[in-house]
Amino acid sequence: MKLTKTLLGALAASTALAGAAAAQTEMKLWYHGAGNDVESGLLNTVIEEFNSAQSDYSVVVESFPQQSYNESVVASALAGNLPCILDVDGPVMPNWAWAGYLQPLPISQEAIEGHLDSTIGRYDDEIYSVGLWDAAVALYARQSTLDELGLRTPTLEEPWSKDELMAALDAAKASGNYDYALDLGTAWTGEWYPYAFSPFMQSFGGDIVDRSTYASADGVINSDEAIEFGEWWQSLFEEGYAPGTSQDPADRDVGFIEGKYAFSWNGNWAAAATLDAGVDDVVFLPAPDFGTGPKIGAGSWQFGVSSACETPEGAAAFVEHALQDKYMAAFSDGIGLIPGTKEAAQMTVKYADGGPLAVFFDLSEKQALVRPVTPGYVVAAKVFEKALADIANGADVADTLDAAADEIEKDIESNQGYGH
Repeated sequence: MKLTKTLLGALAASTALAGAAAAQTEMKLWYHGAGNDVESGLLNTVIEEFNSAQSDYSVVVESFPQQSYNESVVASALAGNLPCILDVDGPVMPNWAWAGYLQPLPISQEAIEGHLDSTIGRYDDEIYSVGLWDAAVALYARQSTLDELGLRTPTLEEPWSKDELMAALDAAKASGNYDYALDLGTAWTGEWYPYAFSPFMQSFGGDIVDRSTYASADGVINSDEAIEFGEWWQSLFEEGYAPGTSQDPADRDVGFIEGKYAFSWNGNWAAAATLDAGVDDVVFLPAPDFGTGPKIGAGSWQFGVSSACETPEGAAAFVEHALQDKYMAAFSDGIGLIPGTKEAAQMTVKYADGGPLAVFFDLSEKQALVRPVTPGYVVAAKVFEKALADIANGADVADTLDAAADEIEKDIESNQGYGH
């Protein structure tokens, strides 16, 4: 009799658990990290712990290769087949929101308190997405190089001016110790160009579009300040300071490590490999100030809720769960990116105060400028990339930037101003 009661109790408990599991509403999540086992494993942990921590929702992930992810989302949106939760690249988010792929994310203010501002995806006075990390770019150098060339080590409080930067490049070039004074990473294409190089233009006083209205590019991307930037940009290649657009990708990856370049403009994602390669005296310097303050790019992958999602409150609950400091720290330790909060940074190996990459958190906090928050960015970014590549290859600066302005203007007009 006692055994029978025990069995009945076990059956009742198992039936209750099955009922609870059946009651969970499934929410599909699409992610861009297929093929990255470390990243996928970390995300699976977040999902598993969310699913077991509550009984209302069950998140199921489907991962895509990053190269085809955006196209997959657009095609599925047109077919009316979007999941509930979308992974979205920060600068792309306004386009997806404008196109109706995303709805505002009903997340609490408490959940994003203390986050790097660049991890919060805002568009049209609404929050549409939030990320667990960001990325930052710095000027890589060896302290021994700075010392040998007699250069001041710039700081966040006192970055190099344009004149100081050029004096440093001149000194490196004159030393004869390097193939080139500066590695800009021109072997990389695509989003690297607007992410890494438009902040230079913005520091000169130009920009890709007019951020006050987002209705025009004319007089901005081809302004006097933008032309001054373009002439400086072209001089880097014409005068032999930096390799051009035909740079060997292998040199981009290891040229600084091997001593081919005195300085390298690169992201925090490459910093750990540089340290691991034995460049013990590497220093990560802030962006130079070209006149209107030093600036670097910002805004990485974030979670948002699709317009097809019938449980936006559940999607928001998942995002809030994922934003715990322990998860942001785990992602940082696993894939090397900058945690979204100072508290999470203190839990990491490399980004805690005194850590070898702690400066990157400060760079994101103090120098970061998100790319233009407009649906038209996805077109304008490609126009900007082509213009800079053409200028690097010798095209007339003013004519090229005028043509870029015309192309962006036509795109804005053909899309009725993108709703701005």
